[in-house]
Amino acid sequence: MAKFTGEYFHQLDAKNRIRIPAKFRKELGDEYYFAYGTNHCIFVFTKEKMDEYLDQLSQVKISDLEAQRRLRMFARTCVQVEEDNQGRVVLSPEFRRHALLGAGDKDLVVSGAVNRIEIWNKRVYDEYNAGFEDDYDKLFSQLDI
Repeated sequence: MAKFTGEYFHQLDAKNRIRIPAKFRKELGDEYYFAYGTNHCIFVFTKEKMDEYLDQLSQVKISDLEAQRRLRMFARTCVQVEEDNQGRVVLSPEFRRHALLGAGDKDLVVSGAVNRIEIWNKRVYDEYNAGFEDDYDKLFSQLDI
């Protein structure tokens, strides 16, 4: 199973394309998926991880209306990624909107999150991680490892 760590800084090009860092690309394989992530990031999943999540979601009872709503919310945002012949992926208007990428926002952070990759608007990423250094010991101590 792929494990993703580290962070990389990139920019959207003029056609709203991004290239997944080579270290991550190797682990992703030929088929991978984007989905809306939490805190306005974009989740990037391997095919195997996405299949695992979809298998779990397929167990939701059709009569559980609240669970169905959550299932629909997630499933509608999952798309299989198609790279161009140079390994670039277009971020659709929907994904750019979710990631709070406005017309002037081009700076991105591509970050490993163990079982997935996350693509962030750098401005949002910096805001989310503000104070991280001050809280590191507290947050680290709460990891169950």
